[in-house]
Amino acid sequence: MQPIISKEEFVGLINQHRSILHKLCNLYCQSGPDREDLFQEIVIQLWKAYPNFRGESKISTWLYRIALNTAISGLRKQKKRPGTLALGDLHAEQQDVQYQQDKEEQLVQLYAAIDLLTAIEKALVMLYLEDKSYQEIEDILGINENNLRVKMNRIKEKLRKLTNEADHGIR
Repeated sequence: MQPIISKEEFVGLINQHRSILHKLCNLYCQSGPDREDLFQEIVIQLWKAYPNFRGESKISTWLYRIALNTAISGLRKQKKRPGTLALGDLHAEQQDVQYQQDKEEQLVQLYAAIDLLTAIEKALVMLYLEDKSYQEIEDILGINENNLRVKMNRIKEKLRKLTNEADHGIR
């Protein structure tokens, strides 16, 4: 069992990994307030779970695992509630996409396609985009490396199809 971490050490750990936590929140949440809520929930879960960290893996691997589990379980809870969409948000989103340059449009399409993936597929894409090795991804997600490679190839193909459909207005 790890010694009790001080508040300052914990804040340092969070600050050290803040960018990846924010990327994860951006990947799993659509609105700013939802992203902030998820970030806070992840920090709470990390604080609660830290006494159980055994040091058998890197701290970053443990952090990813807790953060992803929190995001995925939050997504499951959210799917049980009926969703709403403000008309103002829809109008603003249409204007943003309309005026963006080609590169930005491609990025928007890619994130839209990623949003259609399952929670596990999103986690895999996020870790892949963070340049994590398949071994690190295996440690974080608990899926063996061969299955990860197969899943990643299927996800890449799925994303190609989804972005091609978006290019051609197919839905």
